[in-house]
Amino acid sequence: MSEADWKRRPEGGGRAAIRLIAGIAHHGGRGIARLCLYPITAYFLLVRGAERRASRAYLGRALGRRAGLWDVARHIHTFAATILDRVFLLGGRMGLFDIRTDGTQQLLAQLDEGRGVLLFGSHLGSFDALRALGRQRPDLKLRVLLDRAHNAAITDLLAELDPGLAAGIIDAGQGGPAVVLAIQQALEEGAMVALLVDRARPGETALQAPLLGAPAPFPTAPWLIASVLKAPVMLAFGLYRGGNRYDLLFEPFAPALEVPRAQRAEALSALVHRYAARLEHHLRDAPWNWFNFYDFWHSEASLPAPLDAGGMPGRLRQRAGDGGRR
Repeated sequence: MSEADWKRRPEGGGRAAIRLIAGIAHHGGRGIARLCLYPITAYFLLVRGAERRASRAYLGRALGRRAGLWDVARHIHTFAATILDRVFLLGGRMGLFDIRTDGTQQLLAQLDEGRGVLLFGSHLGSFDALRALGRQRPDLKLRVLLDRAHNAAITDLLAELDPGLAAGIIDAGQGGPAVVLAIQQALEEGAMVALLVDRARPGETALQAPLLGAPAPFPTAPWLIASVLKAPVMLAFGLYRGGNRYDLLFEPFAPALEVPRAQRAEALSALVHRYAARLEHHLRDAPWNWFNFYDFWHSEASLPAPLDAGGMPGRLRQRAGDGGRR
């Protein structure tokens, strides 16, 4: 199953099931709600064959051995657990969790300079653990780049749980120039702008970098946006460790990206390779946290467009203008 096919797959169980779990979580608490994860895991394990096969293939790479059915079940259960925890994290019930942070000093120092920061994450663990920063600094602003159209049932539910965060979402489904302008405005306001940079959508400009022993496509647009806006970049990982524990990790990546036009292909390749290496490090450390349930490496039908001679996707050239020509 390709990434395009996976995005068209219906949400497992539909809106009614998602809201049922949320209702159980709200009225019965996290402990009772977690009991529901077992039938949910069994459903995906038995019914969703494409996701099961993709999970087994990925885990074989990450674990360095043949993955069994129990491994796949643990993978799906971890995914379901983080989705459930979103109900509580976005509902402000942070006291239920043991969230340990590392690298926050570098992040806060950057924000204290009055500049916003791009937080580059991935479909690894839970980005919602970022809300733990509110304990330390309630004044911090967080904007999230999100495709509202995908996983609409979950998106609508979470919008009800945290209207403030929902109102600040930057819709990735709008045109490229509008996205860049929205990100620029948020950075000028001193906000953290969080976006996922590990998944290249079909037709999107991408570069290949080694990941778990084979080349994988990574989008170039996030790096080009960072370069155009001269924004500092930090990597962020919210790793679920089981039970109620999350590790929230921040890693400085670049104080301000510079991608000279004359060496754009080489510079972008170096950035993507660096990012892929850090992603692989955390995949090895927390293999059950990887939530791309499709053939991430070898789907010919879903391969993104290669980097063109100019290096800049067409929808970004309009916004970059002279600022991208270096």
